[in-house]
Amino acid sequence: MAVPVSSIRNLGPATDAVYAGAGITSAEQLRDLGPDAAYERLLQSGARPHFIAYYAMVMGLQGRPWNDCQGGEKTALRARFDAIKARVAASGQTPESAIEAILNQIGTGARR
Repeated sequence: MAVPVSSIRNLGPATDAVYAGAGITSAEQLRDLGPDAAYERLLQSGARPHFIAYYAMVMGLQGRPWNDCQGGEKTALRARFDAIKARVAASGQTPESAIEAILNQIGTGARR
């Protein structure tokens, strides 16, 4: 039986459903993907980006408490997080971007 994602430090029971929505259904799968690829999948599945959720997951995969992230390490993680968001936004691979494209096509979406 697969060990749930929520067994990883800093990740609570609600994360099981969020990660499952991105096709990540076990702690082992999350570890195998690594934090950046896993978070990219979350965003592609429609999850909203949240820096604290990202670095809490990174810290948890290292067996560290979420609030252990400080200083230069936190700054470096912020740069990784921003790069993930930018890649996903540029790819147009989110459910929201597909809806926005349709709304823009029919003239009711946000103007860019």
